[in-house]
Amino acid sequence: MTAAGGTISLLVGAVLLRLTLTGAYTRYVRPGMAPWLVIAGIVAATLGAVTVIRVLRRLPSVVGDGHHDDGQTARAGWLLLAPIAALLLVAPPALGSYGVGRGATVDVRAGAPVFDPLPADARAVPMSLLEYAQRAAEADGASFNGATVELTGFVAGPDTDGFRLARYQIACCAADAAPVVVRVVGVHGDLPPRDEWVTVTGRFDPAGEQLPMLVAIGVTPIPQPDDPYE
Repeated sequence: MTAAGGTISLLVGAVLLRLTLTGAYTRYVRPGMAPWLVIAGIVAATLGAVTVIRVLRRLPSVVGDGHHDDGQTARAGWLLLAPIAALLLVAPPALGSYGVGRGATVDVRAGAPVFDPLPADARAVPMSLLEYAQRAAEADGASFNGATVELTGFVAGPDTDGFRLARYQIACCAADAAPVVVRVVGVHGDLPPRDEWVTVTGRFDPAGEQLPMLVAIGVTPIPQPDDPYE
């Protein structure tokens, strides 16, 4: 391996460790992957450092013998360092509204009843967008029982009398992410901007057709959660 290859391995390891230690890795993979990313980062960084040290130790003898690496190959290897080094400074954001509607979405269909009715009291019941969509598809939302629910996601774009609320489901990593989308209606005042994270309290409306509908009682802007996926 050349000095460029060793430096690339060293930087890849450093990027993995930085993303894991800062918590930014949850933008790309499940939180449970953290130990494996740390191990991979340490191994890659160690191999890269060892390679660079060995190349530097050999350098005087190689120059003395008149042997040189192929210039084009070396330059191509060093060019790969730029995007990797950039990741050390700026990590790309989590998936947002741009991907909603441009790829596969989570397809929720009605099936056998599985949900117990929610308690019809004044306290809002937190739930994921996926559970909300599943309850909406089951028996026309009968399990909501008139209860107030609380959903958290990002604004995927404006809609009639409201906006679309979305959050991505991932099985392993961001590469297999698919959004769950809920239509929020009855919003008073200005709509939150696209890609802003919000917590919405409201009640189920069976009038939704293609998307499950939530009649908003309150919309509260929040910071992006540490784990942006469901």
